[in-house]
Amino acid sequence: MTRPLAFGFFAPAGVVVDGAAVDRAAQRLLALGHRVVEDTGCRARFQRFAGDDDARLAAIRRMAARDDVDVAVAVRGGYGLTRLLPRIDFGALARWGRRWMGHSDFTVFQLAALASAGMVTYAGPMAAYDFGAEQPSAFTLEHCFAMLERGEHEVDVPLDGPAGPPLEGTLWGGNLTLVAHLAGTAYLPAVSGGLLFLEDTNEHPYRIERLLFQLHFAGVLARQQAVLLGAFTEYAAFAHDDGYDLGAVVALARERFGVPVYTGLPFGHVRDKLTLPVGGRATLIPGASASRLVLRDRA
Repeated sequence: MTRPLAFGFFAPAGVVVDGAAVDRAAQRLLALGHRVVEDTGCRARFQRFAGDDDARLAAIRRMAARDDVDVAVAVRGGYGLTRLLPRIDFGALARWGRRWMGHSDFTVFQLAALASAGMVTYAGPMAAYDFGAEQPSAFTLEHCFAMLERGEHEVDVPLDGPAGPPLEGTLWGGNLTLVAHLAGTAYLPAVSGGLLFLEDTNEHPYRIERLLFQLHFAGVLARQQAVLLGAFTEYAAFAHDDGYDLGAVVALARERFGVPVYTGLPFGHVRDKLTLPVGGRATLIPGASASRLVLRDRA
């Protein structure tokens, strides 16, 4: 570890359902030599949310204003940030200079921040799910701290996809449902020549295909240099699928969408995940057995 970081835990979306996981996350980061600040509204509840809209918006503002926080980390995802988008002043958040990290529902915040203010954020571990896991992933911790401490990181990943020359561009994306959800709105970044990464959970392959078609019909996919698919987890096959699975969706995507599609990116609702700078730069160097991914948190 080059230097200790101060992590701020806040809950901008779903209610915290496992307080013990938040406690474990704090203890683990402290044991690694980092500092932890927990927002006062972190364990609030209103219906399924971590407080009503006003309370969760205030939590974001408090995180932005804290001088004792380097990285604001969402405790969990769920749902809730969509309701806040028109009321978040992303220009002000960019001026505060705080770094923000999370995944799942946090995709909404990250894409809107990039579209509205050019902010670079981190798609990476969350407090409860990752740092607070009973058995945390050494892979996740290693790559998270490497990215946060240096602002750039190189890693070999077992991607499956077409051979070719290196590809470089803006790295962006996140949860597929939420990327598609923002299509046609001012909150989806107008990225051309980028590397779009996608993941999802609890979505049957036909829904994944339908969401990809939405991005295709909206012209989003054709503007990218490549699509990097992470993990698609926690779905159940139907009796009548008859061989229709995620592999069939990928094959169709490669045939129909006119953009190189790679699978195997270590990212998603899984233990082992990279920390990816949303809005930063990435270089993909395809290889026969492994591809090299060079990540930078500068636009």
